[in-house]
Amino acid sequence: MAKVLMYCTEVCPYCVRAEHLLKRKGVVDIEKIRIDLHPEQQELMIKRTGRRTVPQIYINDTHVGGYDDMAALDQEGGLDKLLAKQ
Repeated sequence: MAKVLMYCTEVCPYCVRAEHLLKRKGVVDIEKIRIDLHPEQQELMIKRTGRRTVPQIYINDTHVGGYDDMAALDQEGGLDKLLAKQ
């Protein structure tokens, strides 16, 4: 299974939705970086992604984007392919 990293906060509903979608796809291990607990990670997230909102999701080394981006990728059939890569 692919390595998944997600920048998130505790109260973000899109973060919860992203996690549920990934778990439905069989992902059991999601590395979460909580920017609400570690504000210095927010600056790193912004530099890496160019975005300020959470979640920001990486599958392996590919930046997928936020929940809406990942859901669209799933609708197009690309999420399963990305998750299958190791």
